Amino acid sequence: MAAMGERTVSDLVVERLREWGVDRVFGYSGDGIDGVIGALRRAGEPAFVQARHEETAAFMAVGHAKYTGGVGVCLSTQGPGAVHLLNGLYDAKLDSKPVVAIVGQQMQSVLGSAYQQEIDLVRLFGDVCAQFVQAAHDPAQVPMLLDRAFRAALATRSPTCVILPHDVQTAPAPDPGAHEHGVVATAPGLRAAVVVPHTDDVRSAAELLSSGERVAVLVGQGGYGAADEIVELAERLGAGVAASLLGKPVLDERLPFHCGVMGHLGTTASAELMRACDTLLIVGSNDPWTEFYPAPGQARAVQIDIDGRRLGIRYPVEVPLLGDAATTLRALLAAVKPRENAQWREKVTGWVRRWHEIAAARATAPAEPLNPQGVIRALNDRLPADAQVSVDVGSVTYWYARHLRLPPGVPAHLSSTLASMGSAVPYGLAAKLARPDRPVVALAGDGAMQMNGLAELITVAARWRDWADPRFVLCVLNNRDLAEVSWEQRETEGEPRFAASQDLPDVRYAEWAALLGLRGARVSTVDELEWAWDEAFAADRPMVIDAWVDPAIPLLPPLQPDEKIAPMLDALRSEPGPLAERALAHLRRERADEGF
Repeated sequence: MAAMGERTVSDLVVERLREWGVDRVFGYSGDGIDGVIGALRRAGEPAFVQARHEETAAFMAVGHAKYTGGVGVCLSTQGPGAVHLLNGLYDAKLDSKPVVAIVGQQMQSVLGSAYQQEIDLVRLFGDVCAQFVQAAHDPAQVPMLLDRAFRAALATRSPTCVILPHDVQTAPAPDPGAHEHGVVATAPGLRAAVVVPHTDDVRSAAELLSSGERVAVLVGQGGYGAADEIVELAERLGAGVAASLLGKPVLDERLPFHCGVMGHLGTTASAELMRACDTLLIVGSNDPWTEFYPAPGQARAVQIDIDGRRLGIRYPVEVPLLGDAATTLRALLAAVKPRENAQWREKVTGWVRRWHEIAAARATAPAEPLNPQGVIRALNDRLPADAQVSVDVGSVTYWYARHLRLPPGVPAHLSSTLASMGSAVPYGLAAKLARPDRPVVALAGDGAMQMNGLAELITVAARWRDWADPRFVLCVLNNRDLAEVSWEQRETEGEPRFAASQDLPDVRYAEWAALLGLRGARVSTVDELEWAWDEAFAADRPMVIDAWVDPAIPLLPPLQPDEKIAPMLDALRSEPGPLAERALAHLRRERADEGF
C-alpha cells in the first residue's frame, strides 16, 4: 500500500483515463473499487456520475458511446456490482459500441479462498468482453492494460474490461520511465483509419447496382455521416430506401421514397419494397429480421460495412464492400451510371403515401382512454430541432419506429439488438450529461419504467439544476400491461394473455416526479396530451408525462398472411373480457387497412 500522500496506481488510472479523453465515468462505489474512487475525488476529473444501480451505469456508458461517438466508461466494485454490469455491457456488445469497464476485485492474497464477494471476474466477463478482459497482477501492468482495453474497444466497437484487485489499486504507482525486461511500455491514443474497398470491387458493385430495375437500399447505423451520399445514390438509381431500427435517425423520413423502418415493427411500405425489389444495397446494417429481407435469390445484393465479419451474414451478398460508408458510397457514386426508373420510383412513393395514410388512421383510431400511437405521433410537430431522443424496449419501440419523424440531425438511440428494457432513462441521462444545452425526450413503457426508470429519475432530480437547458421530458406509456409480451404470446404461441404474468401495478408516475421536485402530468384525453407535450417543452425543469393508454392496440407485423395472424386471432377469441374484445376489433381494423 502506498504511503500517505504518495501517488498510487489508482492515480495513474485516473490520469490514463484523462489521456484517453474520458470526461465522465458512470458507476457505483463499493469497497472493491475504493482506490479508484479516491483518485477520482483527488483529481476532480473525469467527473464521476453516480447511478442508482450498476446495470444502469453500464447503460449510461453505452448511451455515452452512442450519443457522442466516443468510448463510454463504467466502474463497479467486485462481486454483485460486477455482475450487475453485465446487461449493459451486453447491450454494448450487441449494438457494437466501445465501452471500457473498470472493475474492482478482492486482494490477490485471498483469491481462491472462497472469500466474501469473490467471483472469477475474468471468466465472468469472458464472453461479453471477449475482445479484451484482463486482471492486473502488478502495478506495472496497469497502464498497458488500460491502453489495450481502450484500443480494443475502439478497434472492435465492443466492450472491454480491466480488473483491478484492491492491493494493486492502492500500491505505489510504478516508475513511468522503467526500461527493463518484463515491463511493457505503451501510450494512449488511437485515430481510426479510413477504410476503402478495392477498386475492382467498387466497379463490380456499381455495375450490379446500375443493372438493377427495382433497387432497394437498407440503411443501418453504419450509415451515420453518409446521409447525403445515400440520398444521392438512391436518386441516381431511382431506388427506394428503408431503415433498420438503429438506422432510423440516419435519413430524413420525410423523403418521398423513404419507406420507413423495416422488420417486425416496421411499415407496410418497407415490406412492399423488400418483397418487390430485384437489387439490394445494404449500408451498415446487421438487422436480424431476415424474414423481412428479400427472399434468397430474389435480389442481387451489395453490402457495405466497416466490419468484415458482418458482410453476407444476413443475406446472400454478391459483392461485399469492406469500408467506411461515406467513403465507399462516394466511390460508388463516381462509378454508378444514372438511370431512369420512373415506374419503380412511382411504385415506391405510392407505397410510402399509402403507409402514411395507414399510420395516420391508426394513430387517430378511438381507444380507451388514449391511443398510444397518437401519443407518440403528437410529438412530431413539437420535437425541438436540437433535441436528443432515447427510446425504451417494448410496445413503445413499435410506435417510435412507425410514428415518430425525427428532425434531421436529431439523434435517437435504444437498446436494439439486446432489446433490454429499462434503458431509456439512463440513455437519456448520458445524452443530457454529454450535451446539457440540448433538450432530451425519453420514451418508455410502464414495464421499463418500473424496472429501472423510477430509480434513475432520482438521478435526473439530483442533477437537473446543473444543466444549461433543464428540459428532460419523460413520456411513460402507462397501459398496466407488459404489452409487447402479451402480443408476442398471442402471435407466436397462440396463447391468451396471462394476467398473473402480464398485469402491472398502477404507479402514479407523475406524482413520483412531483415528489422528486419535478413536473408531472397524468393525461387521458387528446386535449390533455397536447397540453402536456407543450407544457413539457416550456417547463423550467424535467417533466414526466404519464400517458394513460389502451393495451388493446395490436403490435401487428406488416403485411403478414392470414396463416401468420391466425394464432393471434385464436388467442384473442379465447380471452375473456372487454380488453380482448377491443383488441380483436382493432386487429381486424388494422388488417383491413392493409387490404386483408
